[in-house]
Amino acid sequence: MSASYDDNNIFAKILRGEIPSFKVYEDADTLAFMDVMPQSAGHTLVIPKTGSRNLLDVDPAVLSKTIPVVQKIAIAAKKAFAADGIQIAQFNEAASGQTVYHLHFHIIPRFDGVALKPHTGKMEDMEVLKANAEKLKAAL
Repeated sequence: MSASYDDNNIFAKILRGEIPSFKVYEDADTLAFMDVMPQSAGHTLVIPKTGSRNLLDVDPAVLSKTIPVVQKIAIAAKKAFAADGIQIAQFNEAASGQTVYHLHFHIIPRFDGVALKPHTGKMEDMEVLKANAEKLKAAL
C-alpha cells in the first residue's frame, strides 16, 4: 500500500459541503453525484462517506454498504438514460488511472456504437449536469 488517506481530496470536500455537487442519492453511508467531466450522459460517481484511498484499503464493512448503492444507481441509470448497458469502473492507485484518492465507483451509461468521451478535464455545462441528476433521481 502506498500513501495514507488525505482528507483534503476533492470528494472529501464534497462530502463536507465545501465544494458543490449535483447529488443523485444519499444515505447514512454513501453519496452518489454526477461526474462533472462525464464520459457519457448520466455518468455518476458513488462514494462511501468513510474515507479510504481505494478498494485496497477500504474496510469490508464500508464496502458492503457501498456496493448495493452502486447497483441501485446502475439500474436507475440504465433506465433513466435508456442505455444499452452500464459500465462500472473503479481504479486503484496511479498506475491504474486513479486520480482522486477516495474510493469511488464510476457508473457510466453505454450506448451501442457510441464511444466514450475522454475524461480530459473539460467540465460539462452545469445545466446539463443538473438536468441529468434530476432525470436519474426520477428513475430512483
